[in-house]
Order: sequence, then C-alpha cells, then structure tokens
Amino acid sequence: MDTNKLDRPPGDRRETVKIFRSRLAEALDRAGMSRAALARATGVDRSTLSQLLAPANDRLPRADTVAAIAFALRVSLDWLLGLSQEDKLGADMLLESLQFTPSARTPVDENLARWHDEAVGYKIRHVPATLPDLMKTEEVLRYEFEEYVAKTVDQAIAASHGRLAYTRHPETDMEICMPRQSLEAFARGEGRWTGLAPEARAEQLGRMAMLCEELYPALRLHLFDAMTRYSVPYTIFGPLRAAIYVGQVYFVFTTTPHIRTLTRHFDELVRAASVEARDTGAFLRGLSPGPAGG
Repeated sequence: MDTNKLDRPPGDRRETVKIFRSRLAEALDRAGMSRAALARATGVDRSTLSQLLAPANDRLPRADTVAAIAFALRVSLDWLLGLSQEDKLGADMLLESLQFTPSARTPVDENLARWHDEAVGYKIRHVPATLPDLMKTEEVLRYEFEEYVAKTVDQAIAASHGRLAYTRHPETDMEICMPRQSLEAFARGEGRWTGLAPEARAEQLGRMAMLCEELYPALRLHLFDAMTRYSVPYTIFGPLRAAIYVGQVYFVFTTTPHIRTLTRHFDELVRAASVEARDTGAFLRGLSPGPAGG
C-alpha cells in the first residue's frame, strides 16, 4: 500500500478517520475478536486501540499499525482505510493485498528460506541490506551475528551455505544489485565494519570476486552509484511476491501490480549500474582494504 494515501487534506482525513473507525469496529465484530486479543495479535497497546475506536478520535495510527491490524483481522488495507469498497477477507486478502510479516530477529530467517524454496525455477531479484548473505565468509557472519542469542552463529553459517548451494542449481537465475559505495566503505572498514580486521575484509572481497566469476551468469551482481540511485533492501521472488525489509518487519506484496512496479525499479538499477555483473569480480579484486576503522 502507498502510505502517501494517508496524506490527505484535513477534511478528507477526518472522513478517512471516521471510515477507519467504523470499519475497524465492524471487522472486530465480524472476526469475533476482543480488543485485548487484537492487541496481543498486533503488539498494539489496548489503550491505543480504545482511542482508535473512540468517537472523539481524529487521528489515524501509523502505517505499520494499520498494516498489523488489517493482517490480524484478515481484511485489506484499502478497505480498512476507505480506499476501496471491496472487502477482501481470508485467503482472498492474503492473495490480493499487502502482508505484514514480522522478521525473525535471528541469524536464520525462516520466512526468507520458505520464500526462496517456493520461488525455485523463477528469477530472483535482490537488493541486500549489507553484503549478500550467500557470499559472506564465516568470519564476516560471526562478526555480524555474534550478539544474537536466539540462535547460534553456526546456524547463520549453515543458512548462508544453503543459500549458496541454491545458486548452483541448474535452474537458478538470480540478480543482485547493491551500491558500489557500500563495498568501498566495507574495504575501508567504515561504519558497521569498523571492528573487522583488514585481513578478514580482504578475504571477504576475494570470496565475493571468486563467486561472481564462478557463478556468472546464473548469479549476477551489479553495482549502482548511490550518488544517483537509491534503494531500500528488498527481494522479488519471481511473480510470487516481493518482500521489502524495513527492519524487523517485511512488507510483503503478492499483487501483480506491486510486484511489477518493484521489478521495474530493480531493472532500472541494473540499467543504471556503474559496474556491470561481468566486471564486478575485477572491481572487487581492485579494492584494497585499509586499516580497521580507517
């Protein structure tokens, strides 16, 4: 859903709040769910839900709160906000609306693993949050996930190896796009990589270069210029779904128009790449890691 739809003139916004309040009450009643149960399902305070249902309320909740409520009540976001008169419920909603999916705060995200399995045979397009997981060395994985307590770093390593094995299947077609500057910052040991030794960064860059050359063209890593292009982390799983990662939460789109829009955005990143996939290996080998934190 386009959250800009919530930015309406004051008169329209008051009408939207009125419709939202009415439809929230209707959906609660139809689902046979109490306010306490909805609060537990969404992580929203019960007092906040009471305020949203109060006749005097004149404000909409945050977009992520609306998404969580819609998902819990099995109604579409557009219907809940009065943007659509068609009420999609149950399986119809899951197929035709946005899904609000919490991310596992662990090194192994079962959502991603399942979505990858379901997309076998389709082209996968991916913009990573940091380095591509399937290309990370064990030392980099240990550095990133050493603070996680819910699952072990060894599980993160196993998941990375599994994802890499996935790319070796004959039917694999995967494209990855990321900012060239992210790799340059990694080589210099900047930001989150300040504490990672130059030797570990050199090993990581070498591994990425080797995989880019070994797996091409089944796996293609393009680098775009962050000075002229921008992208949040997301993955498009063929025609099945697109998952945008916003930090501990995935916004998952399963409608064809949404998937096509994100696909066009990804393809534009590829067309604007300053380093094309066939040249990424050489680019990586040309990066020289500096002193940690330098």
